[in-house]
Amino acid sequence: MRGRLAQSPENELFRFSLGKALYDRGETAEAVSHFEVALTHKPDWMLVAILLGKCWRQLGDFVKARQYLELGRKLAHEQQHDGPLEEATALLSELGEA
Repeated sequence: MRGRLAQSPENELFRFSLGKALYDRGETAEAVSHFEVALTHKPDWMLVAILLGKCWRQLGDFVKARQYLELGRKLAHEQQHDGPLEEATALLSELGEA
């Protein structure tokens, strides 16, 4: 995936795929940078916003975690995705804000 991203650094799908692979391997800090670029290119990408919230929560920055989870919840509501809406709400509740 890194090779494909190197050939096409503006491709947000490649960037997301690499970020997700890193996240799944527990390389959360590196995943954040790829997710943030992907979200910059596509600001309504609900899944990326929620994943960024999860990353920042794991990294201990609960302010940023809330920021991205709120965005993810808002996007899930606007896009009528019940599962992600429930997930973001539950994660925010665990952080003490719902």
